[in-house]
Amino acid sequence: MEEFGSVRDIRPPMNKYVPSVWGDIFSTFSFDDQMQETYEKSIEAGKKEIRSMLRDASSGNLIILLDTIERLGLSYHFETEMKLKLDQIYNFHQDFDLFTTAHRFRLLRQNQYQVSCDVFAKFIGKDNKFEDIHSSDVDGLLSLYEASHVRVDGESVLEEAVAFTTDHLTRLAQVLPEASLSKDKVKQALQHPLHKGVPICNIRRYISIYERDESRIQLLLEIAKINFNFLQNIYKNELCQLSRWWKKFDLKSKLVYARDRIVECYLWGVAANFEPQYSYVRIAYAKSMKLCSVLDDTYDNYATLAEAELFTQHFERWNMDNIDQLPDYMQIVYRFAMSIYEDYQRDATTQDKAFAAPYFQETVKQLCRAYNTEQKWIMERQMPPFEVYINNSVFTSCIYFIFTALIPGIESATKEDIDWLLSEPKIVISIAKMARHLQDLASHETLPVKNLGTARGWAFLPTFLKLQN
Repeated sequence: MEEFGSVRDIRPPMNKYVPSVWGDIFSTFSFDDQMQETYEKSIEAGKKEIRSMLRDASSGNLIILLDTIERLGLSYHFETEMKLKLDQIYNFHQDFDLFTTAHRFRLLRQNQYQVSCDVFAKFIGKDNKFEDIHSSDVDGLLSLYEASHVRVDGESVLEEAVAFTTDHLTRLAQVLPEASLSKDKVKQALQHPLHKGVPICNIRRYISIYERDESRIQLLLEIAKINFNFLQNIYKNELCQLSRWWKKFDLKSKLVYARDRIVECYLWGVAANFEPQYSYVRIAYAKSMKLCSVLDDTYDNYATLAEAELFTQHFERWNMDNIDQLPDYMQIVYRFAMSIYEDYQRDATTQDKAFAAPYFQETVKQLCRAYNTEQKWIMERQMPPFEVYINNSVFTSCIYFIFTALIPGIESATKEDIDWLLSEPKIVISIAKMARHLQDLASHETLPVKNLGTARGWAFLPTFLKLQN
């Protein structure tokens, strides 16, 4: 017992994180209302012509047009028109070639239409393999490759499509002319399959590809660039607000063991919801991810076991009584958490979602319990059974907390929705486990995932680069 007692008072080895690569660049951003208004007017003018294109397009051309509008990041401007035309495509029963068949299939699947993979049967030979006649059809292969990524369990024809297209596209990447558009499309697809990508990054990449396409619609390209710059200004303004909010707490100097990663936390929100109407959701992502990050670092990068247990108990009580029993650094963290909760409670009440506040409390408590359990395993050198570890990681993945944090910003969210969320539905458990697996793989194979914001932060850099018209 003496040895165990001594372990309880030992601090874990402290990781020292590199300073934020962003510095204070966003806190000094000055929002240009006049420029934003100019962008808006240009977008509105262009929308009239694009609506005419949508109205007049037919069959195969319509499929390409709808997909192009989506990939350029413009579809949120035309939700009614897009839905009408997608319904029209869904009811098409024409005999398309491989390119158009795969294009239609992916476009409909991505927009939640139920489409059977049997549409690909006519391209399969007697050996249940895709016919070699398609092996040099670059556009057809690319279209089928992207379609194969929206498969579901049991769709063997699309499992075969993954292998077939990956093999032939990899071969073509070696023989296509250097700097050709086809070669760049192939390399881009193999590196960043559309369905697995981050939408705002997909948009930035596709604009660069589309402007080299001789068959491009110039108006779409111009409006896409203006729209991207319009969105970028919104992101910068939100980051300015967040940077100043984060700076106000001065945790960077008060908690030397914690990561300074407000920009990277914000990027989670941009990755999930890039459209302008989701400003609250993006900011909520950032604040909740920042709290997760600070709590995580407090538990596994500085606190002793004894302090961590006391910290967890204090969160269970959820009040400011006897806060002076906590070490000074934990008092700072606890006040930070309570400040975020107060903002959440106010916003939830304003949005007629006051029912969400107790759930927010509970998910924070769950997170602290899970972090505390994880720290015990590490400090006491325990090796829990895999299932025990995974069950705990459902909470350390932060999925429940993040989802709950977004509720005030989701207009349609109800108490029944949050009850369902916290009833541990299989889809949420699967998302949490997948997130945990991916983070563990990243920390094992590449950079320490705790140092969030180095490689992954730079990967989002194009989001903040202005596009030239």
